Amino acid sequence: MSSEVVKNSVLCMGPGTHGVPLKLFETNRRRLVERLKSKNIGEGSIVLLQGGNDVPVHDTDTTYLFRQESYFMWAFGITDPGCYGAIEVDSGNAHIFIPKFPADYGIWMGRILERQEWGQKYAIENVHYVEDIKKVMSELKPNMILTLKGMNTDSGLCSKEANFKGIETFNVNNTLLFNEIADLRVFKTDLEIEVLKYVIEVSSAAHRKVMRCVEAGKSEYQCESEFLHYCYQIGGCRHVSYTCICGTGPNASILHYGHAGAPNDRKIKEGDMCLFDMGANYFGYASDITCSYPVNGKFSEDQKMIYNAVLRANLAVLSSAKPGVSWADLHVLAITTLLEDLKKGGILVGDVQEMLKAGVGAIFQPHGLGHLMGLDVHDVGGYLPNNPPRPKHVPGVDKLRTARILEERMVLTIEPGCYFIDHLLDQALKDSNLSKYFVAEAVSKFRNFGGVRIEDDVLITKDGAINLTKVPRTVEEIERWMAGHDDEKY
Repeated sequence: MSSEVVKNSVLCMGPGTHGVPLKLFETNRRRLVERLKSKNIGEGSIVLLQGGNDVPVHDTDTTYLFRQESYFMWAFGITDPGCYGAIEVDSGNAHIFIPKFPADYGIWMGRILERQEWGQKYAIENVHYVEDIKKVMSELKPNMILTLKGMNTDSGLCSKEANFKGIETFNVNNTLLFNEIADLRVFKTDLEIEVLKYVIEVSSAAHRKVMRCVEAGKSEYQCESEFLHYCYQIGGCRHVSYTCICGTGPNASILHYGHAGAPNDRKIKEGDMCLFDMGANYFGYASDITCSYPVNGKFSEDQKMIYNAVLRANLAVLSSAKPGVSWADLHVLAITTLLEDLKKGGILVGDVQEMLKAGVGAIFQPHGLGHLMGLDVHDVGGYLPNNPPRPKHVPGVDKLRTARILEERMVLTIEPGCYFIDHLLDQALKDSNLSKYFVAEAVSKFRNFGGVRIEDDVLITKDGAINLTKVPRTVEEIERWMAGHDDEKY
C-alpha cells in the first residue's frame, strides 16, 4: 500500500476511487464491545476472529482471487489472508496476528512488511505473529475467549470459528458472540453507508454503460465484460458480489443464470428482453442491481405491460418501506400489485386475494422480495432469535431471506419480478386449484418471453426508504437513455 494511503488511514484503490476510512472498522469494534457490555457478555473476555486464507484451485499451486471473510473484514478491515484479530472486551484494545513469512517470500510476493508497518497499514497498534497467539493470550489472561460460530440462514453454512494450537487450554465460548455481531451487521454506520453509496453508484454507471452497448448479434458475456471492465477500470472494484446474470430472451427466466453450465454464452437476438443482474464489490461491500429492457431499446406492447407491472410493484414497496413495517407484508404488497396488473393484462382472471392464497404469485415470482445487503450481497441477520421466524407454508413468502420489521440503517434490495418459467407454468395449468386463474391462450403467448426483474438498493431512514440506485427505470427513461439522450440526474 502506498505511503499516501497509509498516511490518510484509508483503504482505497488509488486516485478517483473511494477512500474507506480505517475508522469504519474501529467504530465497528467499539459497537461490538458496547453491545457485549450492555448485555453483560464477556467481562474480562476477548473476542477472537479468524480471517480467511488463500484457497488453492483444486490441487494446483494457484489460488482463487482472495476476498476477506466478512465478519473479520467488518471488525478489522484487513485485506490480507492468514490473519487473526482479537478485541479485549473490557478496554476495547485491538490486536492483530499476522503470518510470519520466510525471507525468500519477498522474492515472489514483494517486500515483507515489519510488524509496525502492518500496524500503520491497518491503524492497529498491537501487532503480533500468528505463531504467538497462545503466548499473547496467556499474557492477557482472559476469563473467556469468545469465538464466532453460527449458521448463515441464506446458505445453511456455518461461520468460520477461530482456532489455534493450544486454544483448548483456555475457556472458550462459541455461542454468545454470533447473534450479537450478526445483528450489528444489519445496521450500517454512516461510514459504511458512504461505502455502499459509492459501490452502488459505480454499479449503476456500469449498468447504464451496458444499456448503450447491448445489441443483437452480441453474446451475453460481452455485456458482462463491459460491466466488469467499467467497475474495475473506473471504480477500482476488483471483485463482483456474485456471478453476473446476463439473461436474454428465454434465459431471463432462469433466476441464477450465468453459472458454469450456462456462462452467459447465448447470442442476443432482435426482440429479446434483457435481464442483467450485476453488482460490483468494493473492499467487501456489495451492490446488487438488476435492469430489464428490450435489446433494441424500444418496448413492444407485451414487454411494456409486463415491465410496468413489475415497476408498479417495485414502486409500491419503495413508497411503503419505512421503520415499523414488516418485510413479509411488503412482499405480499408486491405480489398483490403484480397480480392486479397481470389480471388487467388478460393473463389472469378471478379474485386477486384468492390467487394469493392459492399461490399464483409464486408461479410468476418464486423468489422473495429482496434481502439485506452489506458486506455480503445476501447479508447476515435475516433470521436471528427474537426476530420474526421464516414464514412457512405460504408459496413465495417462504423464500424470503428475512421477515424482519424494518428499522433505520438497514440496507436492502427491492427486487420484484415476473417470469414465464415453463416448469412452473406447466405445473399450474395441470393443477385445478391454480389453472382456473390462468388464461391459457394468453399464457402461451408469453412462452419464451423470459422475464423482468427490477432490483434497487435502498437505505431505510426514519422518513422511509431512499433509493441509492441510479439507472433509468420508467419505460420512457429507458427508451430515451438507450437512444443516446443524456439525463441530468445521471
